[in-house]
Amino acid sequence: MALASFMQFLTPLTKPFALQPYATMSTAPANESQWFRLPPQVRPSHYDITMLSDLERLKFQGAVEVSLDVLEDTQTLAFNIGRGLTLSQVLVTAPAFTELLTPDVSMQHERVTVPLPANVTKGSQVTLLAGYQGTIDQSMMGYYLSTWEHQGKKGNYALTQFEPTSARRAFPCWDEPELKASYRFRMLHRQDTTALANMPSVNVTPVDATQAAEALRVSQLAYEAPQLGDDAWVLTEFAPTPKVSSYLVAWANGVFEHIEGSYKSPLTGKDVPMRVYTTPEYIHQAQFALEVKQKVLPEYEKVFDIAYPLPKLDTLVASDFDAGAMENWGLITGRTSVFLYDEKTGLQGMKTTAAVQSHECAHMWFGDIATMAWWDNLWLNEAFATLMGEMIILDRAFPEWNSASEFIVSHLNRALELDGKRSSHPIEVPLQGDNVEDAINQVFDAISYSKGASVLRMLSQMLGEDVFLKGVSLYLKKHLYGNTVTKDLWDGISEASGQDVNAIMKDWVLKQGFPVLTVTEKTDSIVVRQNRFLDTGDPTAEEDQTLWQVPLALTTVKDGKPHTDYELILKGEREMEIPLARATESVWKLNAGTIGVYRVAYSPEHLRKLGAAAAAKDSPFSLEDRVGLVSDAFTLAQAGYAKTSGGLELMHALRGDRSSLVNLAAANNLGKLASVWWEQPEAVRHAINQFRVDVFGPLAKELTFEFGADDSSELRELRSTVISAAAAAGDEWTLGEIRRRFAPLHDGDDTLIHPDLMRVIFAQSVRHGGEKEYDTVLSIYEKPATPAHKNAAMLALGAASDETLIQRTLDTVFSGKVKTQDYMYFFAALSNNIKSRRQLWETVKMRFDDLVKSFEGNFSLANLIKSTIGTFSTEKDAEDIKAFFEKRDTSKFSMSLAQGLDAVYAQARWLQRDRQDVEAYLHSSGYLS
Repeated sequence: MALASFMQFLTPLTKPFALQPYATMSTAPANESQWFRLPPQVRPSHYDITMLSDLERLKFQGAVEVSLDVLEDTQTLAFNIGRGLTLSQVLVTAPAFTELLTPDVSMQHERVTVPLPANVTKGSQVTLLAGYQGTIDQSMMGYYLSTWEHQGKKGNYALTQFEPTSARRAFPCWDEPELKASYRFRMLHRQDTTALANMPSVNVTPVDATQAAEALRVSQLAYEAPQLGDDAWVLTEFAPTPKVSSYLVAWANGVFEHIEGSYKSPLTGKDVPMRVYTTPEYIHQAQFALEVKQKVLPEYEKVFDIAYPLPKLDTLVASDFDAGAMENWGLITGRTSVFLYDEKTGLQGMKTTAAVQSHECAHMWFGDIATMAWWDNLWLNEAFATLMGEMIILDRAFPEWNSASEFIVSHLNRALELDGKRSSHPIEVPLQGDNVEDAINQVFDAISYSKGASVLRMLSQMLGEDVFLKGVSLYLKKHLYGNTVTKDLWDGISEASGQDVNAIMKDWVLKQGFPVLTVTEKTDSIVVRQNRFLDTGDPTAEEDQTLWQVPLALTTVKDGKPHTDYELILKGEREMEIPLARATESVWKLNAGTIGVYRVAYSPEHLRKLGAAAAAKDSPFSLEDRVGLVSDAFTLAQAGYAKTSGGLELMHALRGDRSSLVNLAAANNLGKLASVWWEQPEAVRHAINQFRVDVFGPLAKELTFEFGADDSSELRELRSTVISAAAAAGDEWTLGEIRRRFAPLHDGDDTLIHPDLMRVIFAQSVRHGGEKEYDTVLSIYEKPATPAHKNAAMLALGAASDETLIQRTLDTVFSGKVKTQDYMYFFAALSNNIKSRRQLWETVKMRFDDLVKSFEGNFSLANLIKSTIGTFSTEKDAEDIKAFFEKRDTSKFSMSLAQGLDAVYAQARWLQRDRQDVEAYLHSSGYLS
C-alpha cells in the first residue's frame, strides 16, 4: 500500500455488527486480546465466493464455501467476521457428519466460533458453507461505496479495501496473512455495470431471481432470497487465483470505462494485458498510469528474475480512498489524486503517479507472491516496495528525475524525523499485549516504509546493488507463494554476498532509533563516537545502549578531488579513532552520498569549512552530500547537538545553489524554523523571513514564472521550489507576480498559471487576499478541472489569514459535505498556517466526538490528530493537549498522539535553547536591528 508523502494515516473504532436472529452472541472473556490470532487447528486451502452487489439498495449478499485442512484434532471452528456483516447459520461437512450449525459471535475481536457435533481429526478435510450480507457503506473499508458524476448523470459504484484486517467486513474468512488460500470468485450484478476482480473474467451469464438464489445457496442455508426487481442481472465468473492472503483479494462493481495495453515479458516472451479502469468522468486522465505499468513491469521481471505470475494487471481509480493506493494482486486500486494525470496536473503530479504505480507494481512480487507472515513484519512489504518502486526502478524508467537523490528528502529525512522521537518504534514491530488490533493499523508509518527503505538502501550500498538484488531474487524464489519473516530476507542476501547480513542489520531492524556520530579532530586523526539520537537531545543511559554497525563512508578532499573509503565501518563500537593526516586543516566528510541512516555532528569550525567547500563552483561534494549537510545541520541544532546559527550560516553559504533538492531541504528547514518561532516578537519573525527572502528571492526572480517547452524536470522543480519558498517568506517581487497571475482567475481565466505553480499561486493569493480570492478558489474546489486542482484549492482554503475566512474553512470541513479522504488536506493546511492552527485545535476539541465517528474504521484519524497538535511549540500547549486526551480512549491513535506530543516538547526546548542564538545571528548579519 502506498501512503503518499502528504499523508500517513491510520485506524478503526469498535462498532457492534448486526446479527441474524438465529446467530447467538457470546460474552467476551476479560482477556480476549489472546483471541486476536485465530487458533491453529484448521487452515483454509480454497474459497468459493459468490456475491450479489446491489448498487441501488447499497446492499451486498453472499455465500462462501471454504475448504479446510485439519492440522490438529478439534471440535470447534473459529474464523473472522467483520463489523456490519450479518451471518446465517453455517453448513459444515466433515467425514463423520453434515450439519447446519448456529455460530457463536464475539463482537470485540470479530471472532466467530462454531461448535461441532463431533471431533474432527488431524489430516481430515472439512467444508464450511456460510451465507452473509452487509451494507455498502462509506467507511472506505471492506466492500464500500464511492460515487461518480458525469455529463449530468450520477451513480454509485463499490470496491474493496481489505488491508490490514477488513476482508472480514466483506466475507467470513480466516483473515490473517499467513493463512493463504486460492479463491474462486463470482459476482451477481446488474447487466449495465462491470465486475472486476483479481483474475480475469471467464464467463458472463444472464440470471433470473431463481438462478441468483441458487448461486447464493439460499435454500441450503435458509436465509433471505435476493431481491432483483425488474432489472437485468448477470453472473460474472472469474478464474481461480493462486494462493494469496485474504487482505490482497479484491473486487469492484460499477459503471467503469477503461483503456488497455500490454507489455512483453522479457522472461517468457508472452504479452501480458493490462488496463486502467475509471468512472466515465476520469478516463481521459488515465493514460499515463497505464504507461508507467508498461515501463516498470519488464524492469521488475529482469531484476527479480521471476515473471509476473497472473494473466493480467489492472488498476482501478477511485474517488473515495483512504490511503494512497493498494496492491491487490492483479487489481491495484487507488485514489484519483495519485493515479490521474494530464497536462494540467504539473510535474509533481506526474511524479506522484509514477512513484505510486511503480510502488504498487513492486508489491506484485514483494508482498503478493512472498508475503510477511504477520503484521510485525509489515516492513518486508512496504520498505522494499518503497525502495524499489520509488527509487531503484523509478530511476531506470525515468532517469531524468534523479529519484535516487530525491529519496534523501522524501524518505530518509522523513524517517529520521519520526525515529528521533521517544515514541517511535523498531522497524520490526512487536505486536502483542492488549491492543494488538489498534497497533496493527498504526504501524503503517514512516518507520515501516521510509526507515525500512533507508536501511535497505544503506545495505545495498554496503554490499553493492547487484549483489543486494541477487539476494532479493534468491529470497523471492525460495518463498514463492509463501510467507516470510525478516530472517528469510537476510538469509537470501547473505547467500548472495557471503556476509552475515543478519549480524550487520539486526540492530537497525530490531532496535528503535538511530545514531548521531559526533566527530572530534586531533592533529592527524579524527575520533568518531556514536550515541542514540533523540530530537530532545537527552537520551538516558538506558536509552543509549544500542551500538549499531555504522558504515562511515569517509570522503577526503585532496587537490579539489574527493576520495571515499567505503570500507570503514564502526562495528558495534562506541568510539573509533581514524588516522587522517592534518585532520584539522583538511576538508573531509562522513556519510558520502548520505547513504547511512544517521546524523553527523561536526564542530562549528569544520561545518563552516564544509559549507565553503559545498558552495564552491566545482564542489567536491555531490548533490546528495550537500542535501545531507543541510538536513543534518538544522536537525542537530533543533535537538541541541549544535547551534541553529551554524545551520543558518551553512544555508547562507549555499544560497544560489542551483539544485532543486538542496533548495528543497533548505526551504523545509527554514520553514520549520519560522513555524516554531511563530509566536516570537514581530521583529524577530520579520528578520527570519528576510533571511529566507535573501536565500530564495534572487533565484526566484532570475528563474521567473515562465516555463519553456524544453525545460528539464530539474529546472521545473527548482523553479517551483524557490518560488514557493520565496513566497512563503513574503518576497515582494514573488508575491506581486502571484497577484498578477491570479487576477484573471476571477473571470475563469487560468492561462497565466502554470500547473507546476498552481498550489503556491492559489495558497498565497488566499493568504494575502480577502473574500474575493477565497471565493474564487472555493469555486475551483467545488468544480475542479482535475484532482490536482481540487487538492490545490483545499490547501489554499486552509491558508487564509482572516479569522472569518478561517472559520468558513473549518465550517466547510465539518459540514458533512467534505469527503473523509480529503480532511487531511484541510488539516495539513490549517495546522501549518500560523494564523489558524489554534482555531483548528479549538475546533477539533469541540467536535472531537463527531470527528471520531466520521473516521470510524479508517486509517486517517491518527494522522489528523498528529497533524492538529504537532505544530505547537510551548510546554503549556503540550500540557493542554495532554489534559484534553487524559480522560478519552486514545488506543486507536496512541502512537500518533505520543509522536505529536514529542514534537511539541522538542520544539519548545529548541526554542528555549536557541532563541538568543538565532537573534544574535540575525543581529550580527544585519537582519535584526
